[in-house]
Amino acid sequence: VLLGVPQVLLTAPNAAATAGEAGYGPLVADPAGRLSLPDGFRYKIVTEAGVTTLESGEPTPSHHDGTGAYRHRNGTVLVNNHEIGPMGDLQDGAVTVPHLDGLTYDTGGGGGCTVVEADRDGNRVNEFVGIAGTTTNCAGGITPWDTWLTCEENALRAGEDGTTKDHGYVFEVDPFDRKANLDPTPIKALGRYDHEACVVDPHTCDLYLTEDAAEPNGLFYKWTAPDGFHGRRGALKALGPTDGVLSAMRCTLDGTHIDDLSRGVEIGTRFQVEWVPVPDRDAATVDTRAQFANDQITRGRKLEGMWWGNRGAYVVTSFARADDGSPVEHDGQVWFYDPRASTLTLKVRFGVNPNPDQEGVFDQPDNITVSPWGGLVLAEDSLGIQHLIGVSGDGTTFPLARNQQEGDSEFAGPVYSHDKSVLFANVQTPGAMYAITGPWRRQ
Repeated sequence: VLLGVPQVLLTAPNAAATAGEAGYGPLVADPAGRLSLPDGFRYKIVTEAGVTTLESGEPTPSHHDGTGAYRHRNGTVLVNNHEIGPMGDLQDGAVTVPHLDGLTYDTGGGGGCTVVEADRDGNRVNEFVGIAGTTTNCAGGITPWDTWLTCEENALRAGEDGTTKDHGYVFEVDPFDRKANLDPTPIKALGRYDHEACVVDPHTCDLYLTEDAAEPNGLFYKWTAPDGFHGRRGALKALGPTDGVLSAMRCTLDGTHIDDLSRGVEIGTRFQVEWVPVPDRDAATVDTRAQFANDQITRGRKLEGMWWGNRGAYVVTSFARADDGSPVEHDGQVWFYDPRASTLTLKVRFGVNPNPDQEGVFDQPDNITVSPWGGLVLAEDSLGIQHLIGVSGDGTTFPLARNQQEGDSEFAGPVYSHDKSVLFANVQTPGAMYAITGPWRRQ
């Protein structure tokens, strides 16, 4: 089941629903050339790279990515990742996160997070630096104690591309307590690799983490909290580098080892899961994912966004191709990990899209959130047209938004305000956060 509703395999799983079937109807072109939205929906620009200004006077950084949203007395406070690489290898047009005193991990890193305060209608009130000097802050995860875990998708060693410290870590950012963000410290217990996203089990404080990597393909990890660990602000930062147990997922089906998640084709496919400890989580000499033989673990190409909901973790694999070592090709999967049953179940699957530039079809989801209106919201990171995709309880997909800007940059970081009235979402380049409002209804 998906959110309590039976999941069905659509006859054309990449196709958008027609008006009246699900969703909010067809998208309407935006005269301003920014976002196409369904009739009755509106957007506001909350932050924009190089246009809006930080509290400290610098321009808003570029390359918006994963985002967490938190209830604030006057609206919503958000922590926004900026997926900017090292200073020695910056993307074209990058506006780096300012290296402010006390908030900078490494002067060789161009990425980090900003904290955005918005009112109840999604209007920007303030924006300031939460962490700087990290690299390639892709996704992350919300904690039950209302902080943001920002993940570096770049495991550089000190001295590479202008860096002065090792990278490939998870950092905690507090959206409410600025003093807690001083002296940024990596949570080394969670491993050093190309992190993508993470979620926290609120009942056990165990963490689940994805790795977006290739050659070999990445892994799905679990960090088991040590005895006596209590999740709260600052507790992860205080961990030692080998505290808890970091493990990689191994799947089986009827006792047969599953080498790669792409083998999941039929909706409802359910794998049994066990966890294999990582030998060297800091990857001193060998990349974490390369420390395992293929018969020891289960790999996945483009392990991307995650979100906790319905007492488990939703996990996205964005695509798989034969030339990256995947045994079966696809253009997106959404899995659900049930920690109580130790199972991983396929909920949504997109077949290979032969024409990404064609309107009305979807492919290559990346970030994900569980919608308070039912179903899921996926951010498309396609080779062609880019959408925010809704997925209803029965598995039907429908468009929520389309990026009309030149370049067709990917969507990222969809997340709803706690009162369900605003969907915040980013377009990555050059970088903008939008607040989308309209006649939301149960899906």
